[in-house]
Amino acid sequence: MSTLFAATSLDGIEAVAAREAVSSFGVRDLRLHRQPAGRDGAPVRKHHKVSTLPIDIRRAARGSQRAWFDLEGAPEPVALSVEWPELGGPDPAAADWLGFLAIVAARVRTALELEDQRLVATRLEKTVRIQTALYRVANLASAGLEMADMLARIHDVVGELMYARNFYIALHDRERDSLRFIYFADEQDDHGVDPAQEYPAAEIRNSLTLGVIRSGQPALGPSRALREAFGLEQDNEQYGPGSAHWLGVPMIADGVVRGAIVVQSYDPATRYSADDQSLLQFVAQHILIALVRHQAHVELEHRVEERTRALTDEVRERQHGERLQAALYGIADLASSELGMADMLRRIHLMVGELIYARNFYIALYDGERDSVRFIYFADAKDVNIYETDREVPAADLRDSLTLGLIRHGKPVRGPARDVARALGISGIGLGTPALDFLGVPISGDSGARGAVVVQTYEPGVHYSAEDSTLLGYVAQHIMTALERKKLQAELERRVEDRTRELAKVVRALREQVKVREQAEQRLTHDALHDALTGLPNRTCFHQGLEQALARLHGDAGHRFAVLFLDLDRFKVINDSVGHLYGDMMLKEAAGRLAGCVRDGDMVARLGGDEFAVLMLDIAGADDACHTAGRVIDALSGPMQVGGKELFTSASVGITLGEPRYRKAEELLRDADVAMYRAKAHGRQRFELFDERLHQEALQLLDMESDLRHAIQRREFEPHFQPIVDLRDCRIVGFESLLRWRHPQRGLLLPGDFLKVAEDNGSIEQIDWLMLAATCRDIPALQLDGRYVTLNVSPRRFRSPALAQQLLDVLAAHDVPAHCVRIEVTEDALLENPDQVFATLDTLQRSGVRAALDDFGTGYSSLSYLHRFPLHALKIDRSFVRALGPLHEGGSSAAVVRAVLALASTLGLEVIAEGIETEAQREQLLELGCLRGQGFLFSPAQPAADWRAPEA
Repeated sequence: MSTLFAATSLDGIEAVAAREAVSSFGVRDLRLHRQPAGRDGAPVRKHHKVSTLPIDIRRAARGSQRAWFDLEGAPEPVALSVEWPELGGPDPAAADWLGFLAIVAARVRTALELEDQRLVATRLEKTVRIQTALYRVANLASAGLEMADMLARIHDVVGELMYARNFYIALHDRERDSLRFIYFADEQDDHGVDPAQEYPAAEIRNSLTLGVIRSGQPALGPSRALREAFGLEQDNEQYGPGSAHWLGVPMIADGVVRGAIVVQSYDPATRYSADDQSLLQFVAQHILIALVRHQAHVELEHRVEERTRALTDEVRERQHGERLQAALYGIADLASSELGMADMLRRIHLMVGELIYARNFYIALYDGERDSVRFIYFADAKDVNIYETDREVPAADLRDSLTLGLIRHGKPVRGPARDVARALGISGIGLGTPALDFLGVPISGDSGARGAVVVQTYEPGVHYSAEDSTLLGYVAQHIMTALERKKLQAELERRVEDRTRELAKVVRALREQVKVREQAEQRLTHDALHDALTGLPNRTCFHQGLEQALARLHGDAGHRFAVLFLDLDRFKVINDSVGHLYGDMMLKEAAGRLAGCVRDGDMVARLGGDEFAVLMLDIAGADDACHTAGRVIDALSGPMQVGGKELFTSASVGITLGEPRYRKAEELLRDADVAMYRAKAHGRQRFELFDERLHQEALQLLDMESDLRHAIQRREFEPHFQPIVDLRDCRIVGFESLLRWRHPQRGLLLPGDFLKVAEDNGSIEQIDWLMLAATCRDIPALQLDGRYVTLNVSPRRFRSPALAQQLLDVLAAHDVPAHCVRIEVTEDALLENPDQVFATLDTLQRSGVRAALDDFGTGYSSLSYLHRFPLHALKIDRSFVRALGPLHEGGSSAAVVRAVLALASTLGLEVIAEGIETEAQREQLLELGCLRGQGFLFSPAQPAADWRAPEA
């Protein structure tokens, strides 16, 4: 019996008990059953109580009998059956037999308890292992590792929990509907995977990974069976070899599937269980949290780095700009001074030396009539006085010099002297020592290159940059101005001589007038139909050609044609910045490029200003016109070298196809113009093909403009007032007057429905004055009692110097105290005309009307105008309030709001948050230190009559 007590497992107890029963009691067979057996040998569900050890004895076979009994107290039912011969066996009720059974029962109970304890210990060990793995995943997210290193270590962690030699993580971009495999490790799939590459969902629609993401549910089993379950094709190994067992779980955040994690096995003996699935789901969520935290950390570092770099560059650029501006002012003063030429040039040399390295500096002028060069100023550390400043040098003597090559090249050059010589196509560098770095810019006038300004260095550590080239170009233009002033008298005398010669030519021309009359008439006809600047056909000529094409189409539908209407984007900016002369030169360049984009027989015309049109005859279809429009856009998007400047523009193109429904040329041009403006509205530098939808939109716009004019006459605009509250106790401290249009057919319209049209057609100013008067009439009904009302003022209004006085006159006419009114101004208005805006705001402030900066943070957001303008408050744009998240989770815009509050506190400005819609946003703003706000959480904008009752 001692060996029975040594056994600790059910199998061991069964073997020992069987031997003891055979030797001591003559039992032929003894077995332990985890489920109690029935009389026919099958398990039964009814168990006997072990305390009474009920024994069921029956004859089991001829000459033998069998007994069953149940054991009580085990975690699961256990039954014991014995069989012995009918004759010679023990008495089942004998005391020693019953004692033997009791010992077996006690040992079985002990063995099952030990088994339960081992199971509990195993589960605890597994739980500790999982918990440790999750801690490691969380720590990796904040360890400052590169993404690839972090994901590799996460792979190692998952590999400690399950079979994960084949493991990958895919992220899903919901907006772009694409996948990116940010980590991929596979034993058999040798396809390289770029973590930065996006795979559009349409291209991998047969992927199991995409199936898991689409369904949002885990998938477990052989890949072939899962493909069948997802309804995917059983195709080739486009997405890698098929796996014997595949397990994928989605990564879900806030109810949105953000990606999936997959493990797979190619060995049929290695399979995943439901426990593995649950474990991977649990781990997947922690991995997603780690990815989000790591991404947020990387984003924050990137933004901080970018902002720091931008601020550094801005400070450096501002300092350099101040020095440059001072030098240019000084050069301009010298140009208008009474100094002699030599003294003036020497001082200019000193000023240039303060901006760039200019120890070696000279100025050369070219005389085109005499084909000679004169060095009017020369200073060089090595080659002293190799040129005399009062002597002309024939160009033939300088044919291999860098100076003459630069003048004839007409564009700035820089680099080592020998490299510059090769670039200029000359065989030598002229007289003097070769410079290690050479920078020269031409002096340009109306007649082309007039000379050159050069700096050079012989020191290895000094080099010139593109910025130095631009600077020297500015200096060259100012030098040209100075030279022109000095030579004004000589120029006047030369013009008198030229005029005399011209008069002589006129006399000869009059004598030959009869002979050339026919040529003159032809020229006049040509000029009447062509643009004087570009030489292209003009609007009249184009109109005639278009009428002819339309007539041909009506006679034969096979003569299809198309009209392309375009203008140069931002051409007005170029005219305003560099002048109309450069604008005209750009138009000439654009005309030449347009002519090179069309076929023989097509017509390119300038309709006026920067508007051009192309008539394409006998086209096969719309594709021909679209291809030509693409060539035009590409041709005009390249840089243009205009008068020594590199200018950029682009084109927006509208296309109309000739159809029998058109009767007049004006209709085709009208529709092409509509299509062009749609191209501009969609981002410029593109083309749009006219269709009926564009025509309907144009009609709707026309209706809206007409309705706006009638609305102004009928005074259909009315103010609604939204409260501005103290976020601590929701006490109303003021109101914002918001524009509403009570349309007779469409009901109450918000500004977003019509404001853009009003700004485009100029009616916004009339609407502003109507709103101001209506607001002043409603202010008494608001019973302000120390509160205020803010008014939104259109940026266009700030263009008027009389705005401040007009506003104060309206307030006085309605007996509204100035201190009860504030105006809101946008960043665009501040930047458009800063001096005028400052004068307006200053006048209003001195009269008691304070100003608030609306939508702060969405525009330029420069500290300079915050410090300069007399502002009282900043209004945080609703986009930042909407993006607020819990502070402990690092809300996406919390840092921006905190920065705005800190900035406002430093400048002594009040801060008002717009668009507060939830209690959570109010609490977060209070935690950040914002005390004022407005939004739907407190009240939408309502008519003044709804605020008539006193505040509770």
